[in-house]
Amino acid sequence: MPRCVSASSAAPPPAGLVLLLTLNLLGAACAPDLRMVAVPSTPDRWEPWQVLEANTGRVVPYNEWLIALTGNDIVYLGEEHHNQHHIDAARRLLDAFLAAGLLPTIGMEMFGWDGQPALNAYLQDRTLDRGTFLEEVRWKQNWGGPFDDYEPLVAYAGAHRLALRAMNPPKSLIRQVAKEGLAQARQGSEWTQWDMQREEIVDDPAYRNRILDQLRRCHGNGTIDDVRTMYEASMVRDEGMAKTLTDILHTFRRDPESPRQMIVSYTGGGHIQYGLPVPKRVARRLDGHIRYTTVYLTSYDQTRKEEIRELLRDGVADYIWLTPLGRHGVPVRCR
Repeated sequence: MPRCVSASSAAPPPAGLVLLLTLNLLGAACAPDLRMVAVPSTPDRWEPWQVLEANTGRVVPYNEWLIALTGNDIVYLGEEHHNQHHIDAARRLLDAFLAAGLLPTIGMEMFGWDGQPALNAYLQDRTLDRGTFLEEVRWKQNWGGPFDDYEPLVAYAGAHRLALRAMNPPKSLIRQVAKEGLAQARQGSEWTQWDMQREEIVDDPAYRNRILDQLRRCHGNGTIDDVRTMYEASMVRDEGMAKTLTDILHTFRRDPESPRQMIVSYTGGGHIQYGLPVPKRVARRLDGHIRYTTVYLTSYDQTRKEEIRELLRDGVADYIWLTPLGRHGVPVRCR
């Protein structure tokens, strides 16, 4: 019976696809910052742009890794917010998938469902005024921060005519849950407006342990009720993003004659950690009939060796992709 699997156990891509991918990537393989030969996976040998396989700790040759990724329905990328190198990483993977004859759909956490019509219009007509687009897509309300940080991925979708899906429930709905709690939010008009009345918001014990621990460490000044409603808001966000991805996959499967399609999901690393927040919820919705892998993007320099060791030991994702530091330097994490 089909089950939820990671790339290491996913069905291998067809031989023709492997050959096509290998031939198309020969030029890219010469790029100076991609490591093509596996090296002993010791911290003294780690460098930016290496890919570490979590269950073995080895450095994976880049082309070998790309071929493994092509066998998946979803590749989950988890970023450090506002790190330009992580957007570059996403575009590299998209380049490889397109070169292999795949048709990726991009999902982005940074856009809310209420911005999807504006996002569609902007991708179809790139001459539209940028300021008007940001207003209509509700960028400030749903995400905030510089759009410049994420514009390259939006531009990539437009240039290659790829579908780009807003993954997040509207921020106003999430804020209502965080303020009033899930039970009260379920009675509100927005819950019905966004077709959430039939959605099961699953309180998974492993997810609960992880998220509550993080909320207490990162938002320690809140009351018990504050922590509870923030936790419920986290569940609704992750369940909403899982709903988006599941809907996309159902659309793929209704059209078996279309080109080989896949999803590249681009969110913060916290939404893919340990497979719990979004990947496990998608797998539950599809009764395990899905192949996926998780890739945790993290900036690296020599001061972060022990932190990377810890992420590998804990199995934060199937792969950890080391990148250069972003312009904000070493990320500050609450611990």
